[in-house]
Amino acid sequence: MITIDPKEVSTGKLHSYLLGAVAPRPICFASTIDLKGNVNLSPYSFFNVFSANPPVMIFSPARRVRNNTTKHTLENVLETKEVVINIVSYPMVQQMSLSSTEYAKGVNEFVKAGFTESPSQKVKPPRVAEAPVQFECKVKEVVELGKEGGAGNLVICEVVQLHINEAILDTEGKIDPVKIDAVARMGGNWYNRAKEGMFVVPKPLTTLGIGVDALPEKIRLSKILTGNDLGMLGNVEGLPESALQFVSEDINTHKRAQELLKKGDVKEAWKALTTS
Repeated sequence: MITIDPKEVSTGKLHSYLLGAVAPRPICFASTIDLKGNVNLSPYSFFNVFSANPPVMIFSPARRVRNNTTKHTLENVLETKEVVINIVSYPMVQQMSLSSTEYAKGVNEFVKAGFTESPSQKVKPPRVAEAPVQFECKVKEVVELGKEGGAGNLVICEVVQLHINEAILDTEGKIDPVKIDAVARMGGNWYNRAKEGMFVVPKPLTTLGIGVDALPEKIRLSKILTGNDLGMLGNVEGLPESALQFVSEDINTHKRAQELLKKGDVKEAWKALTTS
């Protein structure tokens, strides 16, 4: 048994222990807006529900460990006191991961990740139309837990409206745990799919992924490639040179690329899609 005093290890190492041990963690996919109307979308696995009456959820956008800066989500909720918490399902997990890329303030991650904005009814931030459940929330309080890198900020949210896709309900009108196909965060690159177990999602680039919006139209509008496929293809630093000359719209080619993406081979998938 290893015994550790938190004050005697680096924040990064402690962070790794905490996330590896406290798992799987549900994912809060938070959409927010600033006072200028700029929309932001970002996932957080420091998240859960804490009360039913009133309905209260809490998530924590922590200060960045490497440089002690704050995230746009935190800045926005402090300004507007509103947020939409969207639940992440497996069919959108790759796009969700892409949205966690640290794009500049003012860049809309809905657009970069290829999600659809759906107007909320009681708050200003939009909902993620692809999410199986969406919670419109008013921020009751933000509790700062510290001022150093890695310190959390508890965003305490009261649900004022919720939206549920009827496709995830069972015959009694309850949410079916298989149909919702929720995913959760583990340590490192590992995730957990409720109905199938663990799988890996490579971390987004430390540089900026081009995003789904930058994909060639024949790929972006493919009838074969899924949102997850597009999320993986958009998580590259730049388009392959061959994509500027040739992009296949052949169905069988898209199916071949999809099989390569299932194996995590993004480079070969791009090669398949852009080889004449």
